[in-house]
Amino acid sequence: MKALIFGANGQDGKYLSDLLLTQGVDVVGISRSNTDVIGDIVDTEFVGQIIKAHKPNFLFHLAANSTTSHEALFENHETIGLGTINVLEGVKKYSPETKVFLSGSALQFKNIGEPIDENTDFDGNSPYSVARIYSVYAGRYYREKFHLNVYVGYFFNHDSPLRTERHVNQKIVAAVKRIAAGSDEKLVLGNIDVKKEFNFAGDIVRAVWMLVNQDRISEAVIGCGKPYSIQNWVEFCFGSIGKNWKDYVEVRDDYVPEYSTLVSNPSLLKGLGWEPIVGIEKLASLMLENK
Repeated sequence: MKALIFGANGQDGKYLSDLLLTQGVDVVGISRSNTDVIGDIVDTEFVGQIIKAHKPNFLFHLAANSTTSHEALFENHETIGLGTINVLEGVKKYSPETKVFLSGSALQFKNIGEPIDENTDFDGNSPYSVARIYSVYAGRYYREKFHLNVYVGYFFNHDSPLRTERHVNQKIVAAVKRIAAGSDEKLVLGNIDVKKEFNFAGDIVRAVWMLVNQDRISEAVIGCGKPYSIQNWVEFCFGSIGKNWKDYVEVRDDYVPEYSTLVSNPSLLKGLGWEPIVGIEKLASLMLENK
């Protein structure tokens, strides 16, 4: 078996690559740098030719800039939106038996603080969510019109030691490590009452692999369904080094979060037999112990 992974250089791509190798899958990682093949998913000719050359059993589109910032408008439109069309059209032309996985996001749903499932309405409230919604409708079009095997997994918050400090969970972990080493810095955070999921990227890609290896469902939210506050994460991290977080954390009064709670209802996916293995405390330990 062979798989193409677009966005192989990111957190999810790396964990998925490792998982597939344990399953005996020949993995071809594709990204704009530091992967098996250097290339851009927005390049229509490149995408078509690499699909034609490999005719993979699986193709995973994980490429994206995970930000809702308006400044990423064109990048998200191209990487997520045009990238999806390039992948689907390439598979249609050159490898119609390929199973295609499109990564979606919790942020593309209407969020009223209740658990989100596959039937929750979409909400295009940012350039990122608009691009994600477009990608899903493109996938549905190719699935229904051309009978391609297209799957969508809607990722809820997930982390790992591979995260950068651009993500708040890793920002907290990095500060705690420095403080443990003697730093007297102050960690400035936004609203720490925000509740979200603290999934492990390794568990998320296991769900992806399970999804594409069955034919009962085509789309599923991927998350543990258990919300914790950012304050919970802060407490776990500082507690692990024997420090009182209140001595080191400053909370911005002027920060307005994108949501107050973001949580999944993963009952459909769990019906396939998937369960997360790593909980919030184990995830914090993994990230804190990573050098």
